[in-house]
Amino acid sequence: MNERAQREDLLDAGSRLLGLALEDAAGPALVLDAELRIVHKTPAVERLLGATVAIGQIAPRVLCGAAVDRPIAEALAAGRAVTGLVHRPAPGGGERVLRVRANPLLEGEGFGARRVGWILLIDEERSDPSEASAPVLFHGMWTMDPAMKRMFHVIERAARRDASVLVRGETGAGKELVARAIHTLSPRAKGPFVAINCSALPASLLESELFGHSKGAFTGAVRDHVGFFRAAHHGTIFLDEIAEIPVELQAKLLRVLETRTVLPVGGREAIAVDVRVVAATHQSLRAAVERNTFRADLMYRLRVVPIFLPPLRQRINDIGLIAQRLIEELNEAGDRRVARIAPGALAVMQRYPWPGNVRELRNALEYAYVVGDGPVLTEGELPFELTDPSASGDASSPVVSAPPAPSDPTTTDPEKSHEARRIERALERVGGNRERAAQVLGISRVTLWRKMKALGLET
Repeated sequence: MNERAQREDLLDAGSRLLGLALEDAAGPALVLDAELRIVHKTPAVERLLGATVAIGQIAPRVLCGAAVDRPIAEALAAGRAVTGLVHRPAPGGGERVLRVRANPLLEGEGFGARRVGWILLIDEERSDPSEASAPVLFHGMWTMDPAMKRMFHVIERAARRDASVLVRGETGAGKELVARAIHTLSPRAKGPFVAINCSALPASLLESELFGHSKGAFTGAVRDHVGFFRAAHHGTIFLDEIAEIPVELQAKLLRVLETRTVLPVGGREAIAVDVRVVAATHQSLRAAVERNTFRADLMYRLRVVPIFLPPLRQRINDIGLIAQRLIEELNEAGDRRVARIAPGALAVMQRYPWPGNVRELRNALEYAYVVGDGPVLTEGELPFELTDPSASGDASSPVVSAPPAPSDPTTTDPEKSHEARRIERALERVGGNRERAAQVLGISRVTLWRKMKALGLET
């Protein structure tokens, strides 16, 4: 590479770093020269403006477009500092209102100072009180909840840096969506995103899956395996259920985080990796440290930026919003078209505690979609554990009942009769496929078999 190319690369890197530093200090911003040409921009500006911003463009043209009233452009042309509003197209239609604060950049001091440019600080206007409760879609997460919106802000801030993030949230709440949002908003967005559930593999396999192995390292290792860390090189690795990682592997994971190298199983030389780590857990790591099941030093390495994901039961107003979005997805994929959710059905869903969070809500709606008919999703189509307050909220637990009649599912027990109809309808709608019926019902295939046997439906 010649000296000119090296200088250009350094200038490009310096410009990117300057943009990140400016955004960290001042938020989304544009820097203008004395002729109102854009000479620098921060990364978030284009997202707010909804358009590509090129260096050298005239700022009033970018901000005001073809608008008739142009108070900000007029003030800048007159050399006056100004704060005003501009209207820009919003994603998905409509418009968003942006507040622009223009401050002059002065060279010199006192009366001899001269204006050499401008800095324009840009933010989304929140003057309308109703806007605070407006629905927001953030990387696959719908919400009206203030706590969720604050979490989105933390995600945006955390994504800019490479610090490790620990996401704390209940099962089914959307921890992987948070991790993907961090990756997408980060400078690593063009790199790979690799996810692994640490509780899904035994310790004997987890080490190899995380760090890789060399050919011949153990019986069955017929070729080299790079492992998840090396697969995520220049990207992000998401370690779900990190609290379940065996204690004997925690020291090795800590070393990877400290040295930025991995030593494959059976390997002799450490291999450098450039990876951003996002971990997640449904339990308190501090409590796990107190129980001596998790290393304190590893916790501190992972918990540089903690993010807390509120459970669905604490976001009652989000239930209807998310349910409607899920229904729209089901309408696109299925043969039924649900236009709305009946008020009684929504009231039932808002009373239910949702221990499985959004994942359980999705399962419940898919069940109702399959077993019901017509354009309105009604209370009677919802799973039994939602509509009967005395029913267990744990859909995965087996049914405990008296020995059933050998063949007649239409028993006089109303609970069993309802359950039998529910299962029969699910099987009918999926063509008898038990695995798919179990998914629709939100239970495992084994639990479905047990229920069918207890209700005399097993043949």
